[in-house]
Amino acid sequence: MSFIIWMTGLPCSGKSTIAKELGKHLPYLEILDGDELLKQLKPDGWSREARIANNKRIAHIAKLLLKHNVSVCVSIVSPYSEGRKAAREIINDDRFIETYIKCQLKVCESRDVKGMYKKARLGEIINFTGVNGEYEIPSKPDLVIDTENHSPHENVIEIMQYLKARKLISSAN
Repeated sequence: MSFIIWMTGLPCSGKSTIAKELGKHLPYLEILDGDELLKQLKPDGWSREARIANNKRIAHIAKLLLKHNVSVCVSIVSPYSEGRKAAREIINDDRFIETYIKCQLKVCESRDVKGMYKKARLGEIINFTGVNGEYEIPSKPDLVIDTENHSPHENVIEIMQYLKARKLISSAN
């Protein structure tokens, strides 16, 4: 059975790392990663409206893949509850799994190898989520993954157990 895991969290919280690690365990999983999507979809900026519109575009892509029985892991900041709600409504399937990648801002900053947080703090990046751009923590995510206190391997095991419990993957995975 196919599914969509919609990973949301601060930049450098571990979304891409977990998605890639999950892909090693589920080779049929299609990963829609925020950094890669930015290159291809070229969002209309970083305003609230532009980010929500980008969420909607990505949701339509994920829905198309799901329609063809492809499991998808969407790994994007997705900072606004309105954008995540729109994604859930577009996909309109109970196999949509909103997953909050939980990690404190200070830990995300310490993981930032690209220096984005530093640039945001210097005012070189505007609307950078977590610094001068808002992030709305999901109020009722389907799954919460703590990347601050657990390794990527432990996080993947937790996701796999969730998928098995929901009968979205077999116990053989």
